[in-house]
Amino acid sequence: MFPDQRIGVDEGISLSADVYTPKAPGRYPAVLSFTAYNTERLTAGIPSGSNEIGSPSVFTDRGYGRVIISRRGMGRSDGDTGMFLSDRDVDDYEKAIAWAAIQPWCNGDVVLFGTSYFGMTQLQVALRNPPALKAFFANEICTDYFRHLVQFGGVPALHFLNIWMGSNFTQEQFDSRMGSDQRALISQLLNGPLRPMVERMLPRRVDGMFEKFMSATPIEDVRKIYANWLFDGKSRDTTTIPLGPAGTLEQIKVPFVTVENLGYFNLHQFGSYELFEKACTPADNKWLILAQPTYDLPVFSWQGEALAFFDHLLYGTENGYSQQAAVRYWVEGAERFEEAATFPPARAKTIRLELESAGADTAVHRLVPGGAAEGSNSWAAVPIGLPVLGGLEDVANPTLAFELLVTEEMLLAGAVTAHLRFSCNEIDSYVVARLSRVDTAGERHHLSLGALRPAGRTVDLGAGSAVEIAVNSGDRRPLVPGRPVDLRFSLTPAPTLLLVGDRLRLDVASRTDLLRKGVGEGFAHFDLPVPPYLSRNTLHFGGGSWIEVDRN
Repeated sequence: MFPDQRIGVDEGISLSADVYTPKAPGRYPAVLSFTAYNTERLTAGIPSGSNEIGSPSVFTDRGYGRVIISRRGMGRSDGDTGMFLSDRDVDDYEKAIAWAAIQPWCNGDVVLFGTSYFGMTQLQVALRNPPALKAFFANEICTDYFRHLVQFGGVPALHFLNIWMGSNFTQEQFDSRMGSDQRALISQLLNGPLRPMVERMLPRRVDGMFEKFMSATPIEDVRKIYANWLFDGKSRDTTTIPLGPAGTLEQIKVPFVTVENLGYFNLHQFGSYELFEKACTPADNKWLILAQPTYDLPVFSWQGEALAFFDHLLYGTENGYSQQAAVRYWVEGAERFEEAATFPPARAKTIRLELESAGADTAVHRLVPGGAAEGSNSWAAVPIGLPVLGGLEDVANPTLAFELLVTEEMLLAGAVTAHLRFSCNEIDSYVVARLSRVDTAGERHHLSLGALRPAGRTVDLGAGSAVEIAVNSGDRRPLVPGRPVDLRFSLTPAPTLLLVGDRLRLDVASRTDLLRKGVGEGFAHFDLPVPPYLSRNTLHFGGGSWIEVDRN
């Protein structure tokens, strides 16, 4: 390990990079990760809110140099922090790629690896196609930072931002220092004999970790960014977060693999699909993997896949990667991967299931293949955290449920779209839709989630992808109480195998906490400050409300 290597990026300013090389002397490809975080704990593998670089030793053991770089103002890097995901960061990342390529231990080839923030920065720098950059491997990403990261269905991603900023940007995090020998020892323990124990304990402790992060106090500059994103940045014109690579993805030409975790329901929902669909990388040099739901910190997933990809691309290793299907997607219920050339698969056929009332609001209503009878049902929307009388749910149901009994086996894989004819007795509310599979034993299996703020329902026809209806939540049009409007939005793609006797279930509510599973169960759900008002919400049937799914 070569700790705190300096990368000059501006006059009087250099970034800190930890460099890990194989034991045998030689020249190797460099695997870079550019981070917004202090790398002290990350490279040691200590569980935190941002362990998303894998284990450096996994790469060095296979003959790659591993480089972990902290952005300006963080950890041992010089300068001030500034806005996250900024053009200045991309400038610095491009210079770091050029720096790594000419190091005496590097053979001139540079590839990128990492999850979330580490993945999103890969797209930003790949847009510039730097000469030394040969490929990237991006896991769980966003492409439109306003729509995918700081907003979810038109409201600020409050709990996620609390967790993210509280876990990474306190003064303690900025000041934290660990000696290289200490980091190496901890890394060997946590990535070796202690790893199985950490993996068993973490799911049970992650909720407690998140509560601790949410109560922390980030530095003032980060709090100012947070204040803009919550209070002032209600549109693209007023937010300070950069747009992101959406709209320019066709400039990407380098080979890549992108992985989407199907357990991410209101974060990183749609970025990988848009990247795969719109990048101009040749079709035989880009891959999309839709992975089974999981939540792990540190993120050790996909290191082996990344190495196989890099070995194939850089060394021409005959490991079968060139024969991999362009798309591999995990099928819930079948517990296997299926393959396709595109996503949604070209063979997919869209089927529409209309919503139909079964009587009282509290009944389990119907999903029907077509010709639903006219009618309506309502639910009561109560803002999260608001104190209400005990037993309120008995007289004012907070959700609606709809089911389809499966009479023939079917595989669903592709876009999931909701079209709801909606009215409210307030000027705004919030609508959350969840799709599930209920098996013959009555167990519910999480599949898909989507949401929309009705006042911010305008569709942005120039954005999105084949699986995402892009909504311009900055264009707010208050509801007229009692007057129906059409809400059209996307749910997370959810490949699943429905067996005879299963039920496909749609639940509708106004709060994510009523419909989610916890991160300890493998799903990344973060609560939202919704709905904005106490209200009565109504869905109208008879051809006005339906969901669409892709059958293969």
